[in-house]
Amino acid sequence: MRIEMREETVKQSISACIGHTPVVALNRLFQREDVDIFAKFEFMNPGGSMKDRPARFIIEQGIKDGTITSDTHIIESTSGNLGVALAMMATLHRIKLTCVVDPKISPTNLKILKRFGANIEMVKEQDAYGGYLQTRIQKVQQLVANDPHALWINQYANENNWKAHYYGAGQELVEQLPESIDYFFGPVSTTGSLMGISRKLRERYPNVKVIAVDAVGSIIFNAPPANRELPGIGASRVPEILNRSEIDDVVFVNDYESAQGCRMLLETEGIFAGGSSGSVIAAIQKVLPSIPSESKIVTIFPDRGDRYLDFVYDDEWLEKVAASMKGE
Repeated sequence: MRIEMREETVKQSISACIGHTPVVALNRLFQREDVDIFAKFEFMNPGGSMKDRPARFIIEQGIKDGTITSDTHIIESTSGNLGVALAMMATLHRIKLTCVVDPKISPTNLKILKRFGANIEMVKEQDAYGGYLQTRIQKVQQLVANDPHALWINQYANENNWKAHYYGAGQELVEQLPESIDYFFGPVSTTGSLMGISRKLRERYPNVKVIAVDAVGSIIFNAPPANRELPGIGASRVPEILNRSEIDDVVFVNDYESAQGCRMLLETEGIFAGGSSGSVIAAIQKVLPSIPSESKIVTIFPDRGDRYLDFVYDDEWLEKVAASMKGE
């Protein structure tokens, strides 16, 4: 028997399921009833993170302008989430993909990449900043030099990165949010989501203050480099797409504070989110005492918590992080 369905209820591919994520009020976590705090659940994208947006946008734009064809070999350095999103889109379009990763990648993300069939290049040598980003990029450049069909996505310098969020989550937020928004807290790594969303928000809310949430040890905003354990937030290079003049303030959060933010979010709101979501929660808590009454804050939760079971939700990992902070 043939079942009739209304056309608008049936998506034609997984790509069509990306976006239109909900915005939820955080009513239980913070002790300021005179301040409204909203979070956009980017972890509800089908690939599990906000990186679905740039992966789709970059690949589809590339197909449109001819820079990506069936012969293209996409190569990218990734801490995990963009790799998963690219793997999903590469599978859809039958495009070869190689992800350059490092030992700090979430074991779950690594398994997902392998299951998608992505080629994996694991670098194990740390860079001058104690991370792996520079050595990952060096490996990408080597791979590109040896393959005439290779295309480096280069999310740190790709203008389509921030545009994906400008036309995606940013546009959705101006349609979902109330008439006034005073603060936007955004976690940073490539800074694509921060730049894209904030630019769209400022079109509707000209006076919104943009607060970047960075990891202690990240050099994006000229802070001293240090060891960082959490993937997906912070970086050991300054992204080319970043415009610091558009950022009003930066709040630094360490690994332990991020983990505690994740756990409090789960325990109070029932939201199982990833490490950078905990970073945002910790940052808001630090700034909240100075936030004026009747203010409205919006943030994003970039990815899901199940990919961090070996990190922020693991008691043994958290104990090691706490001990390292005490110099033990």
